Amino acid sequence: MNVAASNIANISTTGPLPASGGSSASAGAGIAPTFPAAYVPLRVDQVSQSSGSTPGGTVATVSTVSPSYTAQPDPSAPFANQDGLVAAPNVDLASEFAQLVTARYSFVANAKVIQAYADTQDTLLDIKA
Repeated sequence: MNVAASNIANISTTGPLPASGGSSASAGAGIAPTFPAAYVPLRVDQVSQSSGSTPGGTVATVSTVSPSYTAQPDPSAPFANQDGLVAAPNVDLASEFAQLVTARYSFVANAKVIQAYADTQDTLLDIKA
């Protein structure tokens, strides 16, 4: 959920295109200002652990999205290149919301499994609360 929330929160965090060197073409003479890079979106990959020393379940790994940015027109940005393009995070908003919903239902399902285990254990031991 943290990865999807971070991607959604930073969807508008643009920066200079890497080829532009981080400075504006209209910076004028003197020291050219540098600007922070665009937000680099992350993704979560879940890999089955059906083999190995502890079979079963999944493990989640966080990695960067590739390509991490797309060129987007924004000629008013001070770091836009000579064509008026900036680097925008490569975030698919619909996919991020789908990941949030999936994470929510996964949490609910896991909580129900734990509750069912506790109920079964109580019944097995004949302990009534």
